[in-house]
Amino acid sequence: MNEVQRLMDEVIKFRDERDWAFHHNPKDLALSLSLEASELLEVFQWVSSEEALETKKTEMEEELADVLIYALTFAHAAGIDVSRAIEDKLVKNAVKYPVLSTEDSR
Repeated sequence: MNEVQRLMDEVIKFRDERDWAFHHNPKDLALSLSLEASELLEVFQWVSSEEALETKKTEMEEELADVLIYALTFAHAAGIDVSRAIEDKLVKNAVKYPVLSTEDSR
């Protein structure tokens, strides 16, 4: 079992122990994922990246954790293999955005 699957299993166990599965359909999870991503963005409101990193690291970690938890729960509900999806997307992006040689970037 890979680390992503282990984390997903932990998230789903946490959810199931609280009987929350009935809330966790793909649409509602996608909405919640977007809301949590906005909460992560809120950490940076009115401050520079540097200031946020210096003063709000704990909040960043908590909001990022919420985003990732919802992403894993969404993947579970939608039957998506997260590791495969990421690997496939990296291959697709490598074709779309090839590495430029130093000469090409001038």
